[in-house]
Formats: sequence, C-alpha cells, structure tokens
Amino acid sequence: MFALTEFLILLILSLLIVQFLKLQWMRQKLPPGPTPLPIIGNLWHLGFVVKQESLLKLKDTYGNIFTMWMGQTPVVVLNGYEAAKEGLVTYSEETSGRAKSPLMTDLMGEKGIFVTSGHTWKQQKRFVMTTLRNLGVGKKDLENRVQVEAHKLLKLIASKQGSSFEPKIPIVHTVGNVICSFVFGDPFPQDDDSFNKLIKAVYLLLFVPFTFWGRLYDACPTVMSHMKGLYREVFESNAFIHNLVREKMQSHKERWRRGQENHDLIDFYLDQIAKSKDDPSSTFNEENLVQTAVDLLIGGIETVANTLCWGLCYLLKYPDVQEKIQNEIDAVMGRSQIITYEDRVKLPYTNAVLHETLRFSSVTGIATMRCCLKDMTLLGFPIAKGTFILPNKHSVLYDPDCWETPWKFNPGHFLDSEGNFVNNNAFIPYAIGRRACLGEPLAQTELFVFFANLLHAFKFQLPDGIKDVSLESIVGGTREPRPFEILAIPH
Repeated sequence: MFALTEFLILLILSLLIVQFLKLQWMRQKLPPGPTPLPIIGNLWHLGFVVKQESLLKLKDTYGNIFTMWMGQTPVVVLNGYEAAKEGLVTYSEETSGRAKSPLMTDLMGEKGIFVTSGHTWKQQKRFVMTTLRNLGVGKKDLENRVQVEAHKLLKLIASKQGSSFEPKIPIVHTVGNVICSFVFGDPFPQDDDSFNKLIKAVYLLLFVPFTFWGRLYDACPTVMSHMKGLYREVFESNAFIHNLVREKMQSHKERWRRGQENHDLIDFYLDQIAKSKDDPSSTFNEENLVQTAVDLLIGGIETVANTLCWGLCYLLKYPDVQEKIQNEIDAVMGRSQIITYEDRVKLPYTNAVLHETLRFSSVTGIATMRCCLKDMTLLGFPIAKGTFILPNKHSVLYDPDCWETPWKFNPGHFLDSEGNFVNNNAFIPYAIGRRACLGEPLAQTELFVFFANLLHAFKFQLPDGIKDVSLESIVGGTREPRPFEILAIPH
C-alpha cells in the first residue's frame, strides 16, 4: 500500500516537473513575463483575477508587451497606446480573432458575434451594423427613442421628491429599455418580472466569468465542467436570457408571416434568414439570431449604466465640476429646452466631463482577448498564429505619455486653452480595430443625452450625514462603483 502511494506521489511530481520544463521551453518563443507554474500558470500572480493593478505591476517589470499564462495558455498582454495601436490597428486583420475561454464557450457556444471569428463573425457583424442603421442609429430616429427613456428617467427621479435613493437601479432599467426597444421592438414596463430577471441575468453573465471562479473554470475546464453546480446561477441566468429571446422570436414570427413592416432586430433577422435560405455560405439561422440578440443585450446595458453611475460619483466627489456643467447648460440652453445629442457641440465642458468620466472610470477595463489569425511580428517579437492577445485598454486610458494627469479626474484632458472640446487619440473607451464596438454610436448618444439632461434637471448631492462617496470599484466584466445613495434636488 505504501509502495503504491509513494509511486503515485513520484508520478505526480514527475508529471509536474515535465510540465514545468515544457512551459519554460515554450516561454523562449514568446515575449518575456513572469515564470509560470504547472496547471495554474501565472494566475497566482494575479490572485486568480485579471485586474488592472496587477497588470500595471507586471508592465513596470517587463515593459509594454509581456506574456502571462492563464493556466496552460500563454497570453500576450499589450500595454499603453503605442502597443495597443500596433496590435489592434496596424495588425487589425491579424488580431481580429476571438479568444474563446472555456466558460464563455460553454455559455454561448459558437454562435452570434461576441465569441465567433472568421466567416460567421463577419456575416453577423455586417448584418447588425446594417440593421442598427436601418433602425435609426446615427439618425434622429435613434435619439427619439433615447429621449423617450430619458424623460421617463427624469420623471422617476422627480418622484423621489428629495428622498435619497440608489441611482443604479433606475439607470440600469432606463438603459436596458433602450437596447430592448432595438432588439424586441418595445420597452418593458419598469416592474415587469421578465425585465428584472433579464437585468439580473445580464449582470451575472458579465460578472462571474471574470471573477476567481470564472478563471478557475478556464484554468481547469475538464474538472470544472463536471462541477457545474458551483456555477448553477450563471448557467440558469444564461438559459433564461436565451429562452426569453426565443419566446420573443416566436411571437415575432407570427407578425413577420403576416408581412408587417420590420421595426426591430428580430424582424430584420427573420427576413434575412428567409432571403439567404438557398445560400450555402449563409450563417443566418435561428440559433445565431438568438445568440446575436443575447450579445447585444449583454453589451448594451451594464457598460452604459455603470458609466452614468460613475459620472454621478465624480459629480458628488467634485461638486465644482457639477457647478461648472450647470452654469454652462443654463447659459447656453436656458431652463426649458430638452438637450439633444447635437447640443454637445455647444456644451464643450459638459462633453469634456463625460469623456473624462469614460476615461477615468475605464468601465470596460482590460478589454476582451483576441486570437492571432496569422503569424506576425509585434513590437519586435514573433507572435505565432493562434496566440492569445490581451489589450490592456486601461493602460491606454492611463498612459502617462498621452495624458497630462492620468491618475487625476481632469476634464481639461479634453479642452484646449480656449475651452473648446478636443479629442485625444488615446481615448479608446471602446474596442478599436476590426472588432470595434458595434454599439458605440448608440452608447455615445445615450450617455450624452442622459447625462446632460440629468444635470439640466437636478442638482445631485450626498444624503445628510454622508460626507464622501467611495471611488473604489467592483470588478467583473465591467468596473462598477460600489453602491451609493444620492439626493436629486430640482435645479
């Protein structure tokens, strides 16, 4: 018995040593980085969670391009504007593949936009871009939808009558209804049970895969796939949101068969399925319809809502900024007008504060991993086809070579000496290159219309007895502020 135990221990140690030596040999073909351990790679360096702070420490040691190991998978990390630009713009075609993590693959399969690459991704992306334009993105039709939801939000906040409340809840419902109107055609009532479950499902699908448990699943997928009870809630949430879209799709089919005019994404997609049924290269089918809709719902709610919540945090933290915004709005717009997206040109300081909020909050953090589709040389290092690339977008938004005071909230980053709005090439709060964010025009419109009209209608302050607001974040797939309460005083 003891001989068998000793043999098993020796065997395990031998396998670990062989694996360790194999990793050291593989490291020689990649950019430098910390020494990986068998099984867990460099996850112990990161506390099993990929955080901006951990990556910045590694950047200080290894430079703007380094390799870290997620379990047994090497990932080349790009830091700073120049590295991100070369990797995602100069080599945009080569780095346009999606690196699929085991957990995200088990949740989403090989469908839709987010986790696909190649022909499927190109067809789905092109269709969504065209459909969003047909539905008014970039036109006045889009803003009309946003203004309707903005009016509801202002009315809801006014009903608080000066009582303190947590802003995340009404904001996330408002933002959620904007994307739901594009996908499903109609918004949900605020108290709709399915809508509330949808909001929770989106949150979990963006949070859990990027936590310790998500990284553990990705590091040991064979083992963890047999322990899905640990992930029951996220898999149930995933099933709920997919089933909700399927139910909406079935109800749309009846209307579509009657030949009614298309007025949402599902309508246009059903049309596309019919048009391309005889095309053998077509990827348009009901499963791709469902996953594409799910991708848009996941991508279109939390990021915008969290940005607006960060904006309110910064206004509470820096009341002089809020005062300058409201003085500008009052001087330019007067008290009765509704602020439109076009008005951003006349409100440079307000626009600058919103841009600085996007930069400083870095809501989408590190960005999602890419996969090299071809061999290439990046910043002098040979990168083989199939290598995973992680653009550290946070490091670009805080690059000291591009920003005067990167670690300080400073709207002056987007203003010239005369107070005119100016952009910055390193301002990339959304993805860039071939996999640029499809919803960026929609998000930009939502953010400005909601933010400016909130400041036009209310003065925000901390509740009595609360002296400060925390700028610490909760990190998952997005960075969100810790829960806080606020007072909205009619302005």
